[in-house]
Amino acid sequence: MEIRISVRSLVEFILRSGSIDNRKGAAPDNAMAEGGRIHRMIQRRMGSDYQAEVVMRYSWSTPAYDLVVEGRADGVINGDVVTIDEIKGTYRDLEKMKEPVDVHLAQAKCYASMYAREHDSAQMKVRMTYCNMETEELRYFVNTYQRAELDEWFEALLTEYKKWADFTNEWQEQRTASIRQLAFPFSYREGQKELATYVYRSIVHKRKLFIEAPTGVGKTLSTVFPAVKAIGEGKAERIFYLTAKTITRTVADNTFQLLRERQLRFKTVILTAKEKICFMEETECNPGACPYADGHYDRINDAIYDLLLHEDHYNREKVEEYARKYKVCPFEMSLDMSLFSDGIICDYNYVFDPHVYLKRFFAEGVQGQYIFLIDEAHNLVDRGREMYSASLVKEDFLALKKIVREYDGKMEHQLDKCSRELLPLKRECEDCRIVGSIEPFVQAVERLYETMEKYLEEHDESPVREDVLDFFFEISHFLLIYDGLDENYVIYTELEEDDSFMVKLFCVNPSVNLKECMQRARSTVLFSATLLPIQYYKSLLGGEKEDFEVYAKSTFNPKKKALYIGSDVTSKYSRRSPKEYYNIAYYLHEITRMRYGNYLIFFPSHSFLQSVFEVYEENFLDPETEECIIQEDIMSEEDREQFLSRFEGNRNCELEDMIHMDIEVEEEKSLLGFCVMGGIFSEGIDLKNDSLIGAVIVGTGLPQVCNEREILKSYFDAAGKNGFDYAYRYPGMNKVLQAAGRVIRTSEDVGIVALLDDRFLNGAYQQLFPREWEEYEVVTADRVARRVERFWDEWL
Repeated sequence: MEIRISVRSLVEFILRSGSIDNRKGAAPDNAMAEGGRIHRMIQRRMGSDYQAEVVMRYSWSTPAYDLVVEGRADGVINGDVVTIDEIKGTYRDLEKMKEPVDVHLAQAKCYASMYAREHDSAQMKVRMTYCNMETEELRYFVNTYQRAELDEWFEALLTEYKKWADFTNEWQEQRTASIRQLAFPFSYREGQKELATYVYRSIVHKRKLFIEAPTGVGKTLSTVFPAVKAIGEGKAERIFYLTAKTITRTVADNTFQLLRERQLRFKTVILTAKEKICFMEETECNPGACPYADGHYDRINDAIYDLLLHEDHYNREKVEEYARKYKVCPFEMSLDMSLFSDGIICDYNYVFDPHVYLKRFFAEGVQGQYIFLIDEAHNLVDRGREMYSASLVKEDFLALKKIVREYDGKMEHQLDKCSRELLPLKRECEDCRIVGSIEPFVQAVERLYETMEKYLEEHDESPVREDVLDFFFEISHFLLIYDGLDENYVIYTELEEDDSFMVKLFCVNPSVNLKECMQRARSTVLFSATLLPIQYYKSLLGGEKEDFEVYAKSTFNPKKKALYIGSDVTSKYSRRSPKEYYNIAYYLHEITRMRYGNYLIFFPSHSFLQSVFEVYEENFLDPETEECIIQEDIMSEEDREQFLSRFEGNRNCELEDMIHMDIEVEEEKSLLGFCVMGGIFSEGIDLKNDSLIGAVIVGTGLPQVCNEREILKSYFDAAGKNGFDYAYRYPGMNKVLQAAGRVIRTSEDVGIVALLDDRFLNGAYQQLFPREWEEYEVVTADRVARRVERFWDEWL
């Protein structure tokens, strides 16, 4: 039996030094924006005796298991006495540094001990190399250690961790035994066993798998179950279940709970955003402002051990309970619980975001025996673009300049300098302009970064600290993204309607960044009910030629769903008029009057929705037999829950409970929900049985024409692709498919889907129809009611 831990995690867990990480996952001392560049620069300068990025692994044997410690040293310098080099970038004044940071030195000493043991070295040197980011000045701290001294120190570190490793070993034995006896909890639906087999084989062969899985296949259970089985056979050690929305995290959590009810022993944690789980009104992570941060590290290990002994399921409520009991930070506690969890359920950003990814698992550069299960993977394209893009606004520099004027003249001057560097770019930009080099501006931002970091270090109580810190994170992200620019990026400037001026590093193709992150895992399974066309998603989500893809067949009776295409209306801008709005409203009336029930009606925008609704309300709405509710531009979580609860017939239900409800709504009148495609009501919700009997989709879902979409179109045209498809048609049809997928959720469901746009009869759109849409009826407004009536007569 092996128990693995990274050098970084071992050192940070045992030493527990420093204060809780700053919010947003970025601490000024990390100098994240240029850390990678500094490492590479220093490593290139070294001579032939310097080995860079040396992977190390040490196995510490106990009677019951081997504790495997692994990581990657920045450098190994060969000589009479071998030197371990640990490189850290900083904006600190190097002359004021009296000694290296404890945690940094501890990591280097671990590598020195591991190297000495492997090569039987009697003596080792450890060199801490600190580099000033702006001046590239270097400061070295060199220590020489005897082998016996290193051995004693490293043994003490491992011995202190042994309590936790012992627990992990005992737990893993229980977990493995339970997995071996675990059977699939239900009778397999058609195609479900084959899907689970595909997942298992992908894990075995260390490949990615792209799954188009229509509603009803049971994709969550069909991916989780074989992943759990692979862990039981020693092919992986941990599952990361990654989602874009809270509701899908709940589905994953319920799936693990279902398996635990079948006697599976499997620890899972749900990572909740710091802003949501924080006990304080304002999230400020320092001991002076938060009693849960004050003394956190003195109490956290006891809290973790208590929770480990008594619970297997670490959801938000359970973490909060123990965090209050021990008076520790609940967010930091949930991160620590991930080290001892077999399954981690979290947002995409904990794996993919360059600022907040889980460094305790991924920072060492060593591939873990992890399985990534990525739910609703179609969302990862735009989320990837968002995470790997960055922008700065000229006016924000000027706004902060006014705020800091009385507190730091140097920062004021540098903020003004950054703003002035943008002036020539602004003069050349009438609306939107793709630019080449912005190096003078970036250099000014780098100097500002240094000044801001020093200010934050030296002015803990400054009245403007929060303003400086907020902007510091913005420029930190910008510099980090700038350091990774390649052919997958476009730099553009844009002049907004309010005359503000923005420069953006736009990641048009996130595939390279996503693929690099997926290399941290043994295998990645990406699945969605709408992953068509599969090659489009495969190319943008980091797929490679040898990766697998599968289309899971729908298990539902296709005759229980009627699909209509309205041939005499459209949402095209050129035809938007009162007459067209009336025709669409007439369609809604004719479709919904044939049977009382709940309907969702999806529009391409709020303005279009409002235009049609006003016509419908004036000409067709009968308050005695129907009610309309509208998705607002801005809705709180409570508002969204209230909206959805109407479709379940229960005003007091919670959003998280929606997926379990099977409440039958009395058909006294119809409920029409007017929504926008692509929002919370068009995906991730599960309205079963009579909770929803129809969806009407107005338009093809094409994103609104804007500068970024046009940049995407031009980029992919130049790459030999169909730019319109990549920028507009494919994302639009995904919204359509997601919205249509709300209707048929179980084998008992019966319902209708109406696509109101003549463009759906175009071959370019029909090629994107899923297999279960092979049969449809073309209708017009004056004939649709008879077709709908005939369908309901057959099933009622």
